[in-house]
Amino acid sequence: MHAPSRGLAYAIYYTALAAIAVPVNYVTILILSRGRCGLSRCITRYLVSMAVTDLLVIITAVILNRIPGIYFPGSFLSITPVCSVIIALTYAARVSSVWLTVSFTFDRFVAICCQKLKTKYCTKKMAAVIIGMVCTLGCLTNVPWYFIHEPIYIINNVPWYCKLNYIRYTSPVWTVFDWLDHLLTPCLPFLLILLLNALTVRHILVASGGRRRLRAQSNGEYQSDPEMQSRRKSIVLLFTISGSFILLWMTYVIQFLYERFTNDYKIKGFSDPKFILIESANMLQLLSCCTNTFIYAATQRKFREHLKTSVQYPLYAISKLVK
Repeated sequence: MHAPSRGLAYAIYYTALAAIAVPVNYVTILILSRGRCGLSRCITRYLVSMAVTDLLVIITAVILNRIPGIYFPGSFLSITPVCSVIIALTYAARVSSVWLTVSFTFDRFVAICCQKLKTKYCTKKMAAVIIGMVCTLGCLTNVPWYFIHEPIYIINNVPWYCKLNYIRYTSPVWTVFDWLDHLLTPCLPFLLILLLNALTVRHILVASGGRRRLRAQSNGEYQSDPEMQSRRKSIVLLFTISGSFILLWMTYVIQFLYERFTNDYKIKGFSDPKFILIESANMLQLLSCCTNTFIYAATQRKFREHLKTSVQYPLYAISKLVK
């Protein structure tokens, strides 16, 4: 694919992503906030916070960064201090979104595997505390991104556009920061999610076998177990969310490891395979910000019902106005 065609493809992709991700995340926030989807308040708070941070990622990374850069180059958003703020906010929202996914995974691990801790940890108050801590740390730890950028041009004493300062590649402090940034998002979350899911599966398999044998001995025959059915639904939701996260962030992890172990940061142009890898990683990473709504719709019956109503109501109102 030639550079102009590739540029058009990126323009179409980011425009479509914004057009889909903003309304689906907004509708998700509205539906889950009502608390009528049969989920606990603890789970609901995590899912709402994940939808909010995903929406913020789309607003900062796509609507305020990628789309203006494609359609409105040289706009107010391209002034260096402004685009530096947008980049820092993008990183903060992204880190918060990733670690809220980890927090949700850990909450479900505790709820299923640690019954003694469940009553104290899996509460809406604790969920609010964890969410607040994650978002606060996500903002504070990404403040340095504002200071690492410098202008490409200075026209009439106005700095334009953002590029990484060369000190990022020469300063030991920035090298450590860069490694920590990528290890904490998303390498460590990858490992934590895989570990927690493996421990959860192991516990469920052991518990399922024990409960099945106990109920068979008590009733003389196998009967449906409401407790295990409830756990199964929770596990389907957990695994689809964490599995989607891992798949869509995998390219980003591969790109990071390739750059660090080859020490190759130069990009020769739009046709450079390394540029294509970087841009593909960014596209997939941003796509992860609108997949959870479809996961909820696929796994949660009550969410599907409310989503259907939310879609039908404006269409019904429009048809009434037309008539």
